[in-house]
Amino acid sequence: MKYSTLLVLGLLLALALGCQAKSKSKSKKKKQKEAILPLAESCKAANCKLPDCRCSDAVLPISKFQGKENEIPQFVTITFDDAVNAVNYAQYELLFEGLVNPDGCGAAGTFFLSHEYTDYVRVNALYRAGHEIALHSVTHGDGTDYWRSADVATVEREFGAQLKMLEAFAKVDPKRVQGMRLPFLQISGNNTFVAARRLGLSYDSSWPTQQFKDPAMWPYTLDYKSQQDCQIGPCPQASIPGLWVNPMVTWTDTEGYSCSMIDACVYPPEDDVDELFYWMLENFNRHYLGSRAPFGMYLHAAWFSRGRNYFGAFKKFINHLNTYPDVYFTGISRMLEYVKRPVLGAPFKDCPELPEAECRAVQCRVQKMSTGEERYMSVCDKCPAVYPWLDNPLGQQQ
Repeated sequence: MKYSTLLVLGLLLALALGCQAKSKSKSKKKKQKEAILPLAESCKAANCKLPDCRCSDAVLPISKFQGKENEIPQFVTITFDDAVNAVNYAQYELLFEGLVNPDGCGAAGTFFLSHEYTDYVRVNALYRAGHEIALHSVTHGDGTDYWRSADVATVEREFGAQLKMLEAFAKVDPKRVQGMRLPFLQISGNNTFVAARRLGLSYDSSWPTQQFKDPAMWPYTLDYKSQQDCQIGPCPQASIPGLWVNPMVTWTDTEGYSCSMIDACVYPPEDDVDELFYWMLENFNRHYLGSRAPFGMYLHAAWFSRGRNYFGAFKKFINHLNTYPDVYFTGISRMLEYVKRPVLGAPFKDCPELPEAECRAVQCRVQKMSTGEERYMSVCDKCPAVYPWLDNPLGQQQ
């Protein structure tokens, strides 16, 4: 009896282990299948044509603009990363107050939002004012290792959940959300861009370049092999057709070091309005007097608190640029519309329509289930039952 019982138990154990191994094998094969992507080939202009494809080594919007660089509109893309709150929202209002582009359209920036501590009512206000709302993840991760090793599913989970949160709590139409930026600018090779495409996004803006700053690099697609230097690897090597890269062309600080974001410059000028202003102008002129590639002003609002004159200098600088007849402040996705269909002179025929997204502000006190702590949220229309998070982006009672 004992031996027969042991034999049955042994058979059951063998079957269980066999099923588990089979399941793991299927899972492994599925991951391998997902990872197999065609290696990107060298880009030839004859095979890569606008509006759907653009080689990374194209210096001008189109080759026939050679010699007419001063007729190419100069785009300035101001972006802010992380949460929107009462303090930085007031700064954003002041910065963009009174700015109108040469075509009569309102100036706009891009806000790469992370979820935690974000005031969704103020996100709605930025959205309705014509600013671009983009993605910066739900959790922001625990550091660069988390994002460097992130598979496609992890990136999809982080940014897909954020799309649902923005729709539910800020009334942002997911179809208007076109871009993403990885926290710490840490991409995970092909995975980042495959996930972006699966989510229906059109571009990523997480990839800095030091090598291509003079002449400055224009945005391009990942249909073919990128020539961009890989500053924070791993960088993509596969062909991912139709997905745009907005390269973060680095600034140069006062000691000649490159910085991918303004607040990452180790040696900024002294805390003086004019010193800061002329430093910004010097970085701008590398674009304006060169290839006219979009000039990125990438930062976190916390930079304004590092010096008493930082905000004033920033405001003085953008007000100065607003006097130029050919400088346009737009979100990244709006700028990419031009890159797809470039013209000399005025870049657009019409102003973008402002979204209609009425928001009834409500204040919520909810529990973050993973930690047990209480959180306060400002959202549109209706409070969630619990604090929204990765696997429960709508904050439903579970």
